[in-house]
Amino acid sequence: MIKVGIIGGTGYTGVELLRLLANHPQVSLEIITSRSNAGTAVSELFPNLRGKVDLVFTEPSLDDYKRCDLVFFATPNTVAMHQVDELLQAGIRVIDLAADFRLKDLQEWQKWYGAEHVSPASVEQAVYGLPEMNREQIRQAQLVANPGCYVTAVTLALLPLLKHELIRPDSIIADCKSGVSGAGRNGGFATAMCEVSESVKAYAVSGHRHYPEIRQNLRYIHDSADLVFVPHLMPMIRGIHATVYCEALEAIDHIQQQVETFYSEEPFVDIMPAGSLPETRSVKGANDCRIAIHRIPDSNRIVVLSVIDNLVKGAAGQAVQNMNLMMSIPETEGLQGIGLVP
Repeated sequence: MIKVGIIGGTGYTGVELLRLLANHPQVSLEIITSRSNAGTAVSELFPNLRGKVDLVFTEPSLDDYKRCDLVFFATPNTVAMHQVDELLQAGIRVIDLAADFRLKDLQEWQKWYGAEHVSPASVEQAVYGLPEMNREQIRQAQLVANPGCYVTAVTLALLPLLKHELIRPDSIIADCKSGVSGAGRNGGFATAMCEVSESVKAYAVSGHRHYPEIRQNLRYIHDSADLVFVPHLMPMIRGIHATVYCEALEAIDHIQQQVETFYSEEPFVDIMPAGSLPETRSVKGANDCRIAIHRIPDSNRIVVLSVIDNLVKGAAGQAVQNMNLMMSIPETEGLQGIGLVP
């Protein structure tokens, strides 16, 4: 059994990790920390885990972490970078679900996250945790930076198109929608359901923190790639829908075939028949990304639709997928759940 700890497990990502790991056949949950909820039973805060997780939240402690083979950080940005060095030196593998190790350019990171990075060596060491792009590096990693949710949906939509030069790399527009859970449990007044219901709005149009991460990924695939990225808040709890517009360099039939072939062995990417309309509800609670490709009539433009659950493939599920790779167990273990409909 893999002994696992979770640091900061009281948010939506934390409870999603607990839900997935509680049923993972090769995981033993050893510790979950929370300074504000220390001494509280996990099942008291999250009743859905009653009878499934018997842990009590505890104060963070390096001695306790040393009982673990792998530790997840489900903490806000800028927390993991202060603690990760001690864990790595103790031989513990680490997956950070926040953004502390995602951007390799530290000046860029400091610009977007408004803090000085205290562990540059860990940034250099970290492997970016998108399995469809970095699977073999993840298998060997001690520290994995779990991708952002918008980033996952957009990158998976574009990965084969850029890799095989099927689109013009500087023609990309990513128009993305997210449910309110993406703001976290402490998201505030603006993301309360009473404020969001019966309304749709764009936000962070002039600059969202996921923009430099998406751009980093796309330029890793193709050095000329660039994009416009606009996120929107939707009156739903879970889900991300990325509508990606770009200029095609090949016929749509060829593009469809190339993308299907590229992802044919990927367990969590579903390429739908041409002209399909993937829905966020089809991936709710599942670690799947569903993608469909459309051609705009009488033009060389195509539209790629990509949907994920922001808390699963966009966060906790992808983290478990990375854990499986790092610990040399089947990649799909504990992640075979089917999306919830309705």
